[in-house]
Amino acid sequence: MRTDTAPTILRHDYQPYPYRLTQVFLDFELDPAQTRVHAQLQFEQTSATLQPLVLNGQNLQLESLFLNDRQLTPEQYQLQDDTLVIHPDTSTFALRITSLCHPQQNSSLMGLYVSGGKLFTQCEAEGFRRITWFPDRPDVMARYRVRMRANKQLYPLLLSNGNLIEQHDLPDGLHEATWEDPHPKPSYLFALVAGNFDCREQTIQTRSGRGALLQVFSDAGTRNKTEWALDCLHRSVKWDENRFGLELDLDRFMIVAAHDFNMGAMENKGLNVFNAAYVLADADTATDSAYRAIEAVIGHEYFHNWTGNRVTCRDWFQLSLKEGLTVFRDQEFSADMLAQGLDGAEANSARAVKRIDDVSTLRLAQFPEDAGPMAHPIRPESYQEIGNFYTATIYEKGAEVIRMQHTLLGEEGFQAGLAEYFKRHDGAAVTCDDFVSAMESVYARRNPGKNFDVFRRWYSQAGTPRVQVSLSYKAEDKTCTVTLRQHNPPVGIEKLNNPPQPKPPLHIPFALGLLGQNGQALAITHEDKVLNTVVLELCQEEQSWTFTHIPESPVPSLLRHFSAPVIVEFDHSDADLALLARHDSDPFARWEAVQTLASRQLLALVQAFSLNATPKIDPHFVATWRSLMDDTTLTAAYKARVLSLPSQRELLEKTSPMNPLGVVQASRYLRAELGKALAGQWLATYQAASDTDQPYQPDPLSSGQRALKNLALNYLMAAQHPQAEQWALAQYYDARNMTDRMGGLSALIHYSTSTECAQALDHFYEQWQQDALVIDKWFTLQAIAPTTSVEKVRALMVHPAFSMRNPNRARALIFQFCLNNLQGVHSPEGYAFWAEQVLALDQTNPEIAARLARAFDNWARFGQPQRDALRKALEHIRQQPKLSPNVSEIISKALNI
Repeated sequence: MRTDTAPTILRHDYQPYPYRLTQVFLDFELDPAQTRVHAQLQFEQTSATLQPLVLNGQNLQLESLFLNDRQLTPEQYQLQDDTLVIHPDTSTFALRITSLCHPQQNSSLMGLYVSGGKLFTQCEAEGFRRITWFPDRPDVMARYRVRMRANKQLYPLLLSNGNLIEQHDLPDGLHEATWEDPHPKPSYLFALVAGNFDCREQTIQTRSGRGALLQVFSDAGTRNKTEWALDCLHRSVKWDENRFGLELDLDRFMIVAAHDFNMGAMENKGLNVFNAAYVLADADTATDSAYRAIEAVIGHEYFHNWTGNRVTCRDWFQLSLKEGLTVFRDQEFSADMLAQGLDGAEANSARAVKRIDDVSTLRLAQFPEDAGPMAHPIRPESYQEIGNFYTATIYEKGAEVIRMQHTLLGEEGFQAGLAEYFKRHDGAAVTCDDFVSAMESVYARRNPGKNFDVFRRWYSQAGTPRVQVSLSYKAEDKTCTVTLRQHNPPVGIEKLNNPPQPKPPLHIPFALGLLGQNGQALAITHEDKVLNTVVLELCQEEQSWTFTHIPESPVPSLLRHFSAPVIVEFDHSDADLALLARHDSDPFARWEAVQTLASRQLLALVQAFSLNATPKIDPHFVATWRSLMDDTTLTAAYKARVLSLPSQRELLEKTSPMNPLGVVQASRYLRAELGKALAGQWLATYQAASDTDQPYQPDPLSSGQRALKNLALNYLMAAQHPQAEQWALAQYYDARNMTDRMGGLSALIHYSTSTECAQALDHFYEQWQQDALVIDKWFTLQAIAPTTSVEKVRALMVHPAFSMRNPNRARALIFQFCLNNLQGVHSPEGYAFWAEQVLALDQTNPEIAARLARAFDNWARFGQPQRDALRKALEHIRQQPKLSPNVSEIISKALNI
């Protein structure tokens, strides 16, 4: 049994740090094997009485410690596993600490570590304590001055936060640089980078007329792949000025690409360190989705400059304060960029595509989290390892909670609330309540007598609420009454209460429209306004609204624009769903109707296959699909979403008990049947989208055409069209961009077992073996191929290009197989393989291991024999004697221990 379980940290136990840190000077003698760090820290007492000074440290070697120029002996301080306790005798004092860390041995990629011969830092959430002894918590903010010395040949570039003060050469081939950050920050926002980089830069003028330097640093020889990243950074700066009035507050802003990185990127003040996958792009190596992801992540990290850096978190329970808000901002940025330069209809479609993609991500990742043992509110009440709470709930659901406030306030009101937030808290470390209070001040002004008391419950309730809708129509007086009833069932540890405690109602903005029987929009009078869409504010367990002058029994269009992160319960008939699919003026609700129809058809197929019954396809369902294909008012990008079947993982959540192999069988069958039934339309679509010789552009119209073309190819391949495989091969070999190349190869991998397919896969590797990010795609294609088995994955793990120490490579192969290959992983051998890889990763990188451990935390919802086999795999992990606290917390919660 394990013996190092981390203690549980409770939100209500928060206490302010008893000292103010007024100044930090860090002096680094950089060396990959052993880096010496000299830290000079100036403290002031803030508590009524002198208290012990507790500093955090991890994997450090303490060389010397001075208090007010007096060297302390080991008897004068307490040095324990991860804490250094000092007893100051004055209210103001200085500490000088010299310690050693070992970057080359640091496989966790937290703190100071080596990647590709360069030095990088990652300090969020608790990585700074791996660099030097420090009060490593977000509410301790200070101004930093940093000096670095290193071998100039090995590390010609020395970067840190803020402004470069001076740099010069030293004897013996060394050089040094000094940086100073003019803004106080917590330790998690510290950054240091040293190495040899190419640089692409641009000088811009901010809104107030100041000049600022934007820079993107990447590996030598990759400068040609950073143009898009720099453009995205420039657009992010201008968008934040124009949309929110927030100006870059530094003389320079830097992005650095790292190939070994646990996350997507990190918003260190002025020096963002990025996973290279979210920086490097050109037409030959990056897909359309990669271009969009780079734009979103660069936007996200830049927007943190205000929402996260200028105003930061008081403690890690408030993580969604910065992440939920900034995800909402990056979603709005991406939507605005997609719609930029387009006319009304195309712009609305582009924004709708972005909304559909965001909601799909939420349902794929966060809804299952809400339904599983790791369910937690967007402001958790407790944790053992904060790294385990960088979750879809904190990010994606947190963004939806911000979006609901935007819906309730409107754009102008939300802007006023955000301005009030900065007015009150600029330069401070605050809480989620502080943000809601700023928004509430505007809401209360606009709605006298109302407040956000009920809305605040979103921050403390776990689970996905369900809203049951009922509708009654009275023809005699032409009134329609809509009743909404909300319920949030117990989740996670709440289920252990006997009886479960009922949850109070939430404040849910519920957007609604009504359609007539021929599909036309019906005007709704609500609060003295005549609208096509009304937003009902559901604040009680049950509420009703009656609308007058409704000329006929309407078909309701529910939760338009996905106005709240809830599950709607309403039994639309198939005929009504078909009507909404053809005519709903809200593009999100229209897509939702199509997805619901497709889910019903797929679930019927799962049931038929489980009973060994003859599968049947509803001809009305096919007719709806055909009508959407023939609708010339829809953009290609929107068609690519609306004509895609629900993902297998999303469909799996709707089966009870969960039936992965049945879902795979049903999905492949329906895709093949739609391919056959609509072969003429798919062929015409494919040929029309292929008939272009325009140079590659990642704009929404061009990328939409490519997405639709590749979707059509997949349907034709699934239907075994006699020419489809040759088209896929030709598309792969003749492609002039990575999107088309991957589209052709992916279709082959999923639907062909021919020697030509294998040859294309080998050709891909030979062509791109020197590009790590492209080879990640090669591993992923094979990981998710339906023919891939555990044995195939093991064979790929001994390929010379594979490395468990590189998170991108581990995610590309092991994570993709375990998460997205339902056919390959769902077997006793697959579960044993998953457990084995969790344990292997746990030895070097517990944070990445914990994320893989989440793959089957919903094991109890599977049917037999999967359920017993998964429990056995989980128990095997739990019984290991040296399990990290990260993985231990996940597995214990999964097993309800």
